[in-house]
Amino acid sequence: MDNTRLKGKNCLITGAARGMGAAVAEHYAAQGAKVCVADINIEGCEEVASRIKANGGDAIAVKLNVTDRAEVQAAVKATVDAFGSLNVMVNNAGINKPLMFLDITEENWHQIMDVNALGCLLGMQEAAKQMIDQGKENGPYKIINVGSILSRQAFDDVVPYSCSKHAVLAMINGGAKALVDHNITVNGYGPGVVRTELWEQLDKDLVSIGKFDKQGQSMDELAEKMILMKRYSYPEDVVGTASFLASAESDYMTGQLLMIDGGMIMQ
Repeated sequence: MDNTRLKGKNCLITGAARGMGAAVAEHYAAQGAKVCVADINIEGCEEVASRIKANGGDAIAVKLNVTDRAEVQAAVKATVDAFGSLNVMVNNAGINKPLMFLDITEENWHQIMDVNALGCLLGMQEAAKQMIDQGKENGPYKIINVGSILSRQAFDDVVPYSCSKHAVLAMINGGAKALVDHNITVNGYGPGVVRTELWEQLDKDLVSIGKFDKQGQSMDELAEKMILMKRYSYPEDVVGTASFLASAESDYMTGQLLMIDGGMIMQ
């Protein structure tokens, strides 16, 4: 592994206490980045930051509720205070709670949309403000939003989540246009079925609403019936693309959502 690919990059990653966010944080650090590990789960953040430091990297842990602008501002400030600047913002935090279409409640809708869509917007805005203050001559800066296969289609049992991830794609497109003159690129990656704690909970929830009969069935059936490569993924399948988008190799790219789904969605 190239441990200098992201050297000089100071990064803030939301939802980084576990799963894909934690894997991306550790991968970035292994490639030379300094990382702010941010999540509402501060204990998980501290564990991830400790692992990074034990492996010779540089990291801080920050408690962050992405739906609270003041907390997002504080996380950006903590990153800058610790490392001197902010070069890369990864809006990874997300939640899901499946319900069949006619069972969707206002509470379910607002909870998912607030974290996944509003949280992404606030992260983009506050990171961009800091990057603009640092001066475009010190860029290019990178804002990276985590989308989904459901940024490009929808399933009937996760409609609010699908809407939130369509919103993430819209913010990639709109943000790229809004920020290009400040030497800020906005891109994203769209994972498919990734075996993490979030998907394992989703799998249990899908059984509880009657979508599947037993745990593990959702991942296995999606792999068999919908994923061209016939397997679901793990966080290590995602980190390379996340690293590419943070690196100089993607400097001439903006407004794009790269799918990492084993050929599940081809468009």
